[in-house]
Amino acid sequence: MEVSTESVEQKSRNASDPEDDKCSDNDFEPSILGTKEYWEEAYQRELETFTDIGDVGEIWFGEESMSRVLRWMDKAKIPENASILDIGTGNGAFLVELAKHGYRNLIGIDYSPASVELSRNVLKAEDLTDVPVKEMDFLNCQGELKGFDICIDKGTFDAISLNPDDSTDCKTLYVQTLKDALKDKGFFVITSCNWTKQQLLDRFIEGFEYVQELPTPSFQFGGKTGNSVTALIFKRVH
Repeated sequence: MEVSTESVEQKSRNASDPEDDKCSDNDFEPSILGTKEYWEEAYQRELETFTDIGDVGEIWFGEESMSRVLRWMDKAKIPENASILDIGTGNGAFLVELAKHGYRNLIGIDYSPASVELSRNVLKAEDLTDVPVKEMDFLNCQGELKGFDICIDKGTFDAISLNPDDSTDCKTLYVQTLKDALKDKGFFVITSCNWTKQQLLDRFIEGFEYVQELPTPSFQFGGKTGNSVTALIFKRVH
């Protein structure tokens, strides 16, 4: 479950003054992009396309979004046996890149059955059938996710934030589930097009330590410079 849509209003928010960036549960209107039905239909179409012509579908935020995380992992000397969870794995493209980079303790989860089937097919096509993908809702994992060195989110928190049912409770539950899933001093890597750096810092202030921001493309809007995508690294702390 990943999302890459973005409005001019969201871009202007990313270019706004820091004091305007305080995280608010009312920042974004509920959207169909926050529903399971939307993602199931989307990945069903991508699954059919992959079956027909072998096209894995869209790489959310572009291939560079994966490359910048891999570069950070290299610099941070993340060991190849690190346990890594891909939250909302989508088409499994990031799992493929992680495996090709030498990481061998990987797992992807997604609450969309079509996504899970697609990602398994993509991994199989790359001869990576030993990488598990599970059908699982991150917010309702019943404590099954524990002990990870790294959790990666590329658009899933964005989609959860747009949940039309109760995004406030969903965001709170997301943070708690993430805490439970990570080891002490484990890393959380998030890429977002909905939330600014300051808003993400505010959201993950409890139980996490900010490590660094990864460079993303910048743009100019209304005489100000900002970023349409935010990529941050956090560390789990007591």
